[in-house]
Amino acid sequence: MDELPPKSFAELARSRRGWIDGILKPWCQQAARKDLRLAELEWIDIAGKVDAGKTLWAWAWSRFPEAVHDDLGLDETVELTVSLKSGQTIYGFPDARESTDGQLVLWARDEDTGELQQRGPFSIDDVEGIRRM
Repeated sequence: MDELPPKSFAELARSRRGWIDGILKPWCQQAARKDLRLAELEWIDIAGKVDAGKTLWAWAWSRFPEAVHDDLGLDETVELTVSLKSGQTIYGFPDARESTDGQLVLWARDEDTGELQQRGPFSIDDVEGIRRM
């Protein structure tokens, strides 16, 4: 049976919020990077006038809850252990400004020289898991 359309603006707003929370956000949390990038091209039509960085990409990275801050997206204040599907493990602090389009960039000190080095980018598709240090 088809659902009846909302009768009031309040019902419409609840319906939209339900779709975002129940369909759109969970989709972002499991979608492949390729599909996320396609969605970003149509994001205004899909999600409304919201920043894709604070919605689509923040929701996508939230599949790794220890890497994100609820309000800010990638949390630059915590050092992370990133496990890749290849078996490689990388350590460092996320760079939210450089981590775009589903690619994670980290900053860490080189163990030998002590110099700060950029690591990555690593595709969200290649990440197996992320833990805080």
